[in-house]
Amino acid sequence: MSKTIVGSARCPCSSGNVYSECCGPIIAGAPAPTAERLMRSRFTAFVIGDEQYLLRSWHPSTRPGGLDLDDATRWLWLEITLTEGGGSFDAEGTVVFVAAYRDASGRGELRERSRFVREGRDWLYVDGDVG
Repeated sequence: MSKTIVGSARCPCSSGNVYSECCGPIIAGAPAPTAERLMRSRFTAFVIGDEQYLLRSWHPSTRPGGLDLDDATRWLWLEITLTEGGGSFDAEGTVVFVAAYRDASGRGELRERSRFVREGRDWLYVDGDVG
């Protein structure tokens, strides 16, 4: 189930910016300028349950046929701990992050080292190592 965010609300990605100036335009179709911005928009897509955006921003070589997002999981915050490459003039990038969530079993954290590639103007999520 997709949730709506008011454009003037703080973006769920923990950037401190408002949604309409942060992840909103990227989720709506604007290219992410960096791998980190794509990572932040993907986190926001998990928060709002936007399966279509998550699939669209996933590289075709590793993209699953579909996702089973759990409506009971509530994503709380995102912290980017490291970025390598992924800038305006790079073809590849890595983003390491911690994402906090709450689900039926309580509070938890997901730690991942995610890999991204840029094809044309678009950054795409390739895969990640959890841990």
